[in-house]
Amino acid sequence: MHRKLLAAGFVAAALVLAGCSSSSDEAATDATAAASEAPAEEAPAEEAPAEEAPAEAAPALTTDDSNCAAPESFCIGLVTDTGKVDDKSFNQSAWEGAQEAANVTGGFAKYIETTDPKDYLNNIGQFTAKGYDVIVTVGFLMGEASIEAAKANPTTNFVGVDQFQGEAIPNLTGLVFPEDKAGYAAGYLAGLMTKTNKLGAVLGTDTVPPVKLFGEGYKAGVLAANPEAEVTIVYHEPNNAFNDPEWGAAEAKKQLAQGADIIFGAGGNTGNGALIEIAKAPGAGESIFCIGVDTDQFFTVPQAQKCLLTSAEKKLVQGTSDLVIAAKEGAFPGGNFFGNTGLAPYHNTEAVVPDDVKSQVDAVIAGLADGSIETGVTLG
Repeated sequence: MHRKLLAAGFVAAALVLAGCSSSSDEAATDATAAASEAPAEEAPAEEAPAEEAPAEAAPALTTDDSNCAAPESFCIGLVTDTGKVDDKSFNQSAWEGAQEAANVTGGFAKYIETTDPKDYLNNIGQFTAKGYDVIVTVGFLMGEASIEAAKANPTTNFVGVDQFQGEAIPNLTGLVFPEDKAGYAAGYLAGLMTKTNKLGAVLGTDTVPPVKLFGEGYKAGVLAANPEAEVTIVYHEPNNAFNDPEWGAAEAKKQLAQGADIIFGAGGNTGNGALIEIAKAPGAGESIFCIGVDTDQFFTVPQAQKCLLTSAEKKLVQGTSDLVIAAKEGAFPGGNFFGNTGLAPYHNTEAVVPDDVKSQVDAVIAGLADGSIETGVTLG
């Protein structure tokens, strides 16, 4: 019996959940429409990563989700964490991965934006009620809702972005990353580049493990490269931690006033606020620099291009796409799937970074990848 026929018994319960949600189906956007509305500067054709542009011609996309329960369909739903789908960070990257997978498989992709954490399950329920094949839930804070929904809907595959799975559930895969390694590489670069020996970081809440791994990895990398350096790290309070650009800007301004010449911004719109503020500083791009996070923020936060040294990347687009495609192919892994990390290109600051610094950073990245270099970061 096809798994979508098995799913019929779960639809009625999911419909009850869907009726309670504060985010309606009208908030969802199909992959074709979203792709046509994306700002041009966010994905220049000449510099887009290879995995974001499938080489072969894509199958034709379906146009709606009215037949998602049909065996021949392949429907992908994405529920954002609080914040918009175009947050220039992990919501947006996960959505781009879902769209890429829809193009590769000839499937259909739709998103729902969460405005209140209490709506996580209800928003997921809008997709399970219609028989979606794969549901991507974005962010550590959605972990419990993802587990509950996966157990209640065993014929639906779930991708939990930034959600480490302590207990393996066959239809739920946590897309996780060694953020400490990406942070360490960025910190090592900053430690070599600083002139004031004062470095900063403006981050989301440290109650979210990936954020703390970024921050502590960054600090460890700075000190490994430059033991004389001072590193100031500030974390936002848990409430509204990823959507407070004003706080991010204010904290970055404080660190600049204290002599920091390179500042790491990580935490959705909160971190973006810091990056944009640093780009306004005298000497931005010459003696003052910023470092982005999650994706190559040269494209996603163009206001920060002037100061952007690099970005500590999690290959979120690739990881999300790979898992959704695996689900389509019947090879969904369950448990945890470790995605790749790295540093984005230097772009406008290419000429500012000395060749010997580039070589040292490349060696550190290689060492982190093969295990010969350890960050020493733990959360215990």
